[in-house]
Amino acid sequence: MKIVLLGAPGAGKGTYASRLKDTYNIPHISTGDVLREAIKNKTEAGLKAKIYMDKGDFVPDEIIIDLLKERLNQDDAKTGMLLDGFPRTIEQAKILDEIIGIKAVLKFDINKDVVLRRLGGRLICKGCGEIFNKHKLPPKQEGICDLCENQLHQREDDTEETIIKRYDLYQNQISPLEEHYKKTNNLHTLDSNIDLSDPECKVLENCKIILDNIKSKL
Repeated sequence: MKIVLLGAPGAGKGTYASRLKDTYNIPHISTGDVLREAIKNKTEAGLKAKIYMDKGDFVPDEIIIDLLKERLNQDDAKTGMLLDGFPRTIEQAKILDEIIGIKAVLKFDINKDVVLRRLGGRLICKGCGEIFNKHKLPPKQEGICDLCENQLHQREDDTEETIIKRYDLYQNQISPLEEHYKKTNNLHTLDSNIDLSDPECKVLENCKIILDNIKSKL
């Protein structure tokens, strides 16, 4: 199953993908993680990407596409993946159509005020990548991951100014991309304003209904 996840920063794509990947035995491939790994390793593409990411801007296609192709060719992605952070434009969507055949697009809708609350308190594990929130989903021990006991940290680009800029950039670009995927009948929209920790949240259940239906037809 080759699935694209769309949604503004803070919509929960990474959180839901971390739970869905084990259920369907496919990797969660985040272009943000791919880029940060390149930055960590100080590759040429990584250093170029860092300039854009530090300002909250999108990384140019020519940088991210080469890194993404490399990741998609790895063995664990042969049977499918949950692709997070790509495409962001019609041009990128067309390139992706040439690389892989997308089976579904899950679009997570969220309001700006909810994004600010979530990302302002977001904590990410340096070890396993699990996501917590110091306001809504705090770890059992402050600063320590519940799963692997590595340290938690806040991303440098999770400042209010950068969050707002990233959200506005996303909203400006998502409409044509949404129309593109509506034409293929692959688009599924989910309301992700309710936090996963809230008993009223049904986003994960709805994702599984969609993916189970797709899996049954493969």
